[in-house]
Amino acid sequence: MAIDTRTETPKVSVGDYLRNNIREYGLLLALVIIMLLFQVLTEGVLFRPVNITNLILQNSFIVIMALGMLLIIVAGHIDLSVGSIVAFIGGISAIMLVKLEWHFALVVPLCLVLGGLMGAAQGYWVAYQKIPSFIVTLAGMLVFRGLTYVVLDGRPIGPFPKEFTLLSTGFVPDFLPLTNPDVTGIVNHVAIIAVIALVALAIYSGMKNRRLNDEHGTENEPFVFFVLQMAIISVVAIFLGYQLATYRGLPNVLIVMAVLIALYSFVTTRTTIGRRIYALGGNEKAAKLSGINTERLIFLAFVNMGVLAALAGMIIAARLNSATPKAGVGFELDVIAACFIGGASASGGVGKITGAVIGAFIMGVMNNGMSIMGIGIDYQQLIKGLVLLAAVFFDVYNKNKAV
Repeated sequence: MAIDTRTETPKVSVGDYLRNNIREYGLLLALVIIMLLFQVLTEGVLFRPVNITNLILQNSFIVIMALGMLLIIVAGHIDLSVGSIVAFIGGISAIMLVKLEWHFALVVPLCLVLGGLMGAAQGYWVAYQKIPSFIVTLAGMLVFRGLTYVVLDGRPIGPFPKEFTLLSTGFVPDFLPLTNPDVTGIVNHVAIIAVIALVALAIYSGMKNRRLNDEHGTENEPFVFFVLQMAIISVVAIFLGYQLATYRGLPNVLIVMAVLIALYSFVTTRTTIGRRIYALGGNEKAAKLSGINTERLIFLAFVNMGVLAALAGMIIAARLNSATPKAGVGFELDVIAACFIGGASASGGVGKITGAVIGAFIMGVMNNGMSIMGIGIDYQQLIKGLVLLAAVFFDVYNKNKAV
């Protein structure tokens, strides 16, 4: 007779689940509230199709770099050089494309490799020579910024070939003209179909994960929260997809960003190297004693950050259609702030990809909304600083309360 070895799935009350996951749901709620607030304050401008598209284009590089920065912060380190890497790679790509007239298909991978080497140059000192990452990357920030001025000779270089600028300014073409745009108002059907497919995939994946958790006796979120979460995600995604469709469709950079988010979410939650990074940040000595090569993990985290910063550098250069020595100034602060606002812990070992993405969009919506309202850069910096301080205080408060 077969014996059922499955363990009973633990039941959790709604109140307990909320208390244990207050940061995750609080972030999502904060993003919704901030978006609705600025929608009202900007008199409906925030959710206009053209502004939603601009919001994606303006913040795609922050989201992309936040994915790499999160891994470094989870590992217990920091990288202050990403803004300078952005500028340097933008300058190198400009020289290759404009002055040397190399093909963009060769320039893009070469720049990604160069970004990885720049990250490796810093990761070596942090991982193997045990020099604090703050000092190493601060030096890198200054060195790479200086090299940018050298390679560009203090002057901007551009414009770029059209094929290269499509990386940031291009849109997925509508190859499914199902209706008459003059009648329906929908310009790009691919955007609508892609968003609906993604929503269906998200619901299917969520149901599948709940079933697997039941089979393995792992705690599931209360069903009412799952339904509510899927409903909110579906409504917001379809609304944004429709708005994009009525303008020019899905930006190419949105596809790149979505693929990277999915990839890094998988790596951090479903792979051995992802679990080891969290173990490293939680307790480096214990991780090393358990057989994890902590030096190699730290080194690879910085290499990864360099590659993503290089990609962001090319996206920014393509969007501006020129490379300038001052590109990327202050970007490291926005990227780090996005991670901390998204729930990453300054002590390492804690943080989620979804949190970093939400944190990046919170920063992006605030920047965009305050700019539309005509708020000066001085007050914008003040408000963003207070939001960051509040996010870190909330993290410390929750840790002290749990002790």
